[in-house]
Amino acid sequence: MPVRSAALVWATAVQVGVSPAQLAVASGLDPATFDDFLLRVPTESVWRIWELVETVAGVGSVPGLLAAEQADRVGLHVWDYLFTSRTSLADSLRTAMELRAVVTDPAVGWEVGEDGGLLTIRCTVAVEPEAVLASVEVFVLSVMLRRVRAASRQHLVPIRVRFTQPPGPGRARLVDEFGTGNIDFRAPHSEITFLDIGALPTGADPRLAAVLSHYAELNLAAARPAPSWNDKLRAAMRQSMVAGELDLNNVAHRLAVSARTLQRRLSEEGTTWRAEVAATRHQHAVDLLRDTELPVQSVAAKVGYQDARALRRAFQRWTGDTPDAFRRGMASGM
Repeated sequence: MPVRSAALVWATAVQVGVSPAQLAVASGLDPATFDDFLLRVPTESVWRIWELVETVAGVGSVPGLLAAEQADRVGLHVWDYLFTSRTSLADSLRTAMELRAVVTDPAVGWEVGEDGGLLTIRCTVAVEPEAVLASVEVFVLSVMLRRVRAASRQHLVPIRVRFTQPPGPGRARLVDEFGTGNIDFRAPHSEITFLDIGALPTGADPRLAAVLSHYAELNLAAARPAPSWNDKLRAAMRQSMVAGELDLNNVAHRLAVSARTLQRRLSEEGTTWRAEVAATRHQHAVDLLRDTELPVQSVAAKVGYQDARALRRAFQRWTGDTPDAFRRGMASGM
């Protein structure tokens, strides 16, 4: 999922009282990644944040509406502008739905349908766990309403809103948000329907529209996965090892945390400093044996052992083989 979507759900969680430490552990995300809008994070991480929002917000709250407000303040980058990328509102909506992967998991189904004067935005959200589905549906339809109003520069009111989930204690707030009491629950799909809005002009510049669509497509093509906390830990440990200073304090400094915080985070991740040092030594030794012609004694020194015998014992524990046999196997293509 795009990092901007994760950032706004994270901001919602903080708003309801979830601590950044809880968020980091539950999601495996580092908020520093939110600065790079080309990154994509695991969709499962975002669902875990939604779970925390649901748990902490408590009964009577409507987390989906809180997240929609965050989307207004934080913004969804180029996708927001796609709602005015075509001359008519209906065509702009179709463009935004076609390029939905800019803000959501591509597997999420969003579509625009017209039937006479009716225009319906339908959303199929495959969420696991299902406990957060109600909040996600409210969030998505609220964002659609806000973007339609902004694109048309009118306070449009839907004639019908539908959710797949059962009604909850926040129904009155939904009526206030959507401006209608015609809200159905346990429907086959979540959707929002308007009357006579498809032909509304958006004031789009056709040349600018082409640029926006192309830019959105380039963003999708350039997207890459965000590094996890474990990725950053391993990178910091590898850098420390190469510099000859692999110790807890040095790695904590590279990660911009205290040694105590690093120890606690390792425990939360179900690992230990000792285990991570061994894993780092193992990987670095494998890389050196495979990619260089350094003697085993030199490899041992570079990964933090005093002599080749210590490396041989450790390497045999890790792989069931000796460094020399491993290197011979790599040379023979085994």
